[in-house]
Amino acid sequence: MALLSIAFLPPIEYFVILAKYSVIQIEACENYQKQSYRNRCKIYAADGVQAINVPVVHENGTFKLPITQIKVDYSTPWMTRAKRAIDAAYYSSAYFEYYRDSLYAILDSKPETLFGLDLELTRYLAQKCGIKTDIGLTQDFLPGTPGEDFREVIHPKSANTILEDNNLKKPYFQVFSQKYGFLPNLSVIDLLFNEGPDAFSYLKPPSEGNDSI
Repeated sequence: MALLSIAFLPPIEYFVILAKYSVIQIEACENYQKQSYRNRCKIYAADGVQAINVPVVHENGTFKLPITQIKVDYSTPWMTRAKRAIDAAYYSSAYFEYYRDSLYAILDSKPETLFGLDLELTRYLAQKCGIKTDIGLTQDFLPGTPGEDFREVIHPKSANTILEDNNLKKPYFQVFSQKYGFLPNLSVIDLLFNEGPDAFSYLKPPSEGNDSI
């Protein structure tokens, strides 16, 4: 079993962990932390890396509230901007049309909380990537075991060796790679839209078995 924090359209390294372990517990008992993947992701746009941020409602000392109580701020047009950015970045990718409507349906349902939005998107993307890992939620704040606690390892402001450790620091096709070269560890939607059903083969070669629980 491994521990992960919740994340919005998580990076590829996050899904490497999902594919590697038979059971994942997502941290549901922490307080919200800003400037993390909990409310942001990175995509490959025509002019390079582009960030997409989900605004949250600032109430009652937002950053002291449990992550499950943080509400998404739908009073701004962030979702319209996000979908336009994704459309512009991936409309010419091989598999975008296969996933676009179902992905946007989750966004359009406007889950009240950030945790609910992130969890629904993560489970959807895991399914589309062919990952069958059991994804559960923590009931208490658990102490981490070195090598299996990735809650703060996967963070936009700190580097880690997850891709290297799993022999996955390798390129795949990207729409704008001829212009800017290959960009690693973007949101997993970059991999899914470009590789489709082959996303699982990239994340976890078939010759490798899942861990024992």
